[in-house]
Amino acid sequence: MTQHVTFTVEGMSCASCVGRVERALKSVQGVKGAEVNLVAGTARVDFSDATDTLALAGALRAAGYPAAEAEVRLEVEGMTCASCVGRVERALKAVPGVAAAEVNLATGSARVRYTSGTATPAALAAAVAAAGYAARPAANAGPAPDRQAEEAARLHRAFVLAALLTLPVVVLAMGTHMVPAFHHWVMVTLGERTSWLIQFVLTALVLAGPGAVFFRHGIPALLRGAPEMNSLVALGSLAAFAYSTVATFAPGLLPEAARGVYFEAAATIVTLILLGRMLEARAKGRAGEAIRRLIGLRPDTARVERDGSVTEVAVDSLMAGDIVRLAPGERVAVDGTVTEGHGWIDESMLTGEPAPVEKSPGATVTGGTVNGPAALSFRVTATGEGTVLARIIALVADAQGAKLPVQALVDRITLWFVPAVMALAAATFLVWLFLGPDPALTHALVAGISVLIIACPCAMGLATPVSILVGTGRGAELGLLFRRGDALQRLAEARVIAFDKTGTLTEGKPRLTDLIAAPGFAADDVLALAAAAEARSEHPLARAILAEAEARGLTLAAAESVKALPGRGLSARVAGRDVLIGNARALSEAGIDPAPLLPEAERLAALARTPILVAVDGSAAALLAVADPVKPTARAAIAALHDMEVRTAMISGDTRATAEAIAATLGIDHVEAEILPEGKVAALQALQATGTAAFVGDGINDAPALAAADIGIAMGTGTDVAMEAAEVVLMTGDPAAVADAVRLSRATMRNIRQNLFWAFGYNVLLIPVAAGALYPVNGMLLSPMLAAGAMALSSVFVVTNALRLRRAGPWRRA
Repeated sequence: MTQHVTFTVEGMSCASCVGRVERALKSVQGVKGAEVNLVAGTARVDFSDATDTLALAGALRAAGYPAAEAEVRLEVEGMTCASCVGRVERALKAVPGVAAAEVNLATGSARVRYTSGTATPAALAAAVAAAGYAARPAANAGPAPDRQAEEAARLHRAFVLAALLTLPVVVLAMGTHMVPAFHHWVMVTLGERTSWLIQFVLTALVLAGPGAVFFRHGIPALLRGAPEMNSLVALGSLAAFAYSTVATFAPGLLPEAARGVYFEAAATIVTLILLGRMLEARAKGRAGEAIRRLIGLRPDTARVERDGSVTEVAVDSLMAGDIVRLAPGERVAVDGTVTEGHGWIDESMLTGEPAPVEKSPGATVTGGTVNGPAALSFRVTATGEGTVLARIIALVADAQGAKLPVQALVDRITLWFVPAVMALAAATFLVWLFLGPDPALTHALVAGISVLIIACPCAMGLATPVSILVGTGRGAELGLLFRRGDALQRLAEARVIAFDKTGTLTEGKPRLTDLIAAPGFAADDVLALAAAAEARSEHPLARAILAEAEARGLTLAAAESVKALPGRGLSARVAGRDVLIGNARALSEAGIDPAPLLPEAERLAALARTPILVAVDGSAAALLAVADPVKPTARAAIAALHDMEVRTAMISGDTRATAEAIAATLGIDHVEAEILPEGKVAALQALQATGTAAFVGDGINDAPALAAADIGIAMGTGTDVAMEAAEVVLMTGDPAAVADAVRLSRATMRNIRQNLFWAFGYNVLLIPVAAGALYPVNGMLLSPMLAAGAMALSSVFVVTNALRLRRAGPWRRA
């Protein structure tokens, strides 16, 4: 059995880090797959039962990228003595991944520190419960801190400190070159050696303080033979600092022409890259706002009826069956069913649909939605991870952590990128040292450091995941849930989209429009028999027949021997009479001639009505016609797909005449009609032969086709089975959302291509410039400071470009 775990990984800074983390995880026996997301700082691992999560965490630690630790406080009930404390602590420490557990008898609480991904608060509470003590995560623990916000704040502090220390260095170094009067003043008041000493001290403070992060991660990675982005920065700044230190304290070791200092380059490199990472962290934080907004939809408390009174309790303590009071304008706490009241609820934050939805007793409510002006009461049906909102958050988080097929190329390149840059920097240094003009050593140092600094695997590593992060987040805001990140790429490539008819393109609420009795039969009598046979059926057409019988006030007898005929209809015995309901094929297979009813059936089918034949005691008795209204936005959805050069098809079990009539009304290109449930997959495979094919459905019978399609798209108004089989879930039943999903996927892939073009183009163009390719032409040699600024800008550009997706759509037509 395959298990999954997601670690929060520390220390990753570029695409090279991603490759090393993935290789470290895949080297653990039993690991079936590992996907690392640089933007989210996570690693998702698929592994067999025989693999220990601690082994995975150990592999991360050995590779130099340890899994982050998390802390949770549990409220423990039932402890009475020190022995209880010991038992609870032992139970917690036995959970794989727990690093420390402290139990406090006086407060009835336990504080647990564990490796992120190896355990969950719920699992820890379950371990305590297994030891005989009730436990739950502390209600006042609050949400987990925002890692991106914390990272941005930390980098901001480091940048400000580095900038304050670097500014005097730059003024002393560059000011004397640019302003002759300032140079003269420095020489007269401080002297060159004192100026260099001041620069040495300030630069040393920059490298040992804010810049220590580059050495702390970069040097160990270099020693392991696995250099990454931090290694490049560490080598570049350290080379400039070491050269300048020798020139300051042992100038005799250098040729006279090469006795200069580059303290400002070392300090500025660190400062500018810290600035870039700070801006990048802020931008990545904005990229992940969708998840935080979804989490923010959950209220902290709810008013629940208990022991004859209404009490305000923490939402975490709600249980299935509780009756919750919902005040006007209040946010729904968890999923439930309305028990009292009538009103309207705004569900736009989940479905993207602005119109409020009417609610009355029996209607479902979803946690995170907002009540209108009426007070309601509802019975809790799902809490915690079982709620719709929690499942949406989990789906979005999974999609954001996924890796697209296009990322495989990036991974292969970045695997060798940093070692190649280091080799190129060394070659650049040697070429300038032996072939360059005087002072050759100075030119060699400047060119070599510039090559190290300007290379940016960060931009390449961020190009794909940050776009996925923003694109899937924006989709969630629009009610478009990509259950897997790679569905974004495949949906963008879709050339044909096939729709199920009932409930997808139509309302799924058919009504009886015609009832034509054959000679010798009374219309009401046949309708009563048909309704009795269909009484226990959940089929939409059956409900239409029952609704008409109820409207006519007919009395229904009990049906016996009811037998479903998949794709044909059903048979039953009602009041001593044999009843067969279905299509012409069903009657023919039963030896009943449907010919007397076929002309009218064909006429009604041409009007987009579904003909239903009824036979009683072996004779054709009546023709019923049911019409299922087309959804108002269906035609616009098909037109929008055609505008994107996507062909459309409809696969339906309905009669060919009815299916073709609806298809003609909507402008659908291709129709497959009279298809049995098991035949939908074959029909879809025929379409796949013409290009990447998506299938849109909502029913249980659509699940096989959804699973077989290149991209399965399920209507969120449909069944759970259909949604589990699909890769894209539309929270609304609006077919126009299909066009939205295609447009969003294409916009995301276009954004990824732009990012990759910039990231690769930047390196291809500027690394030669940094190496001195323009020197023979115009005497230009790139300054390490400018190289650092350009490198920082490249990552910020990629993330900022991805953030444009936050303004995407919806594009639905009126």
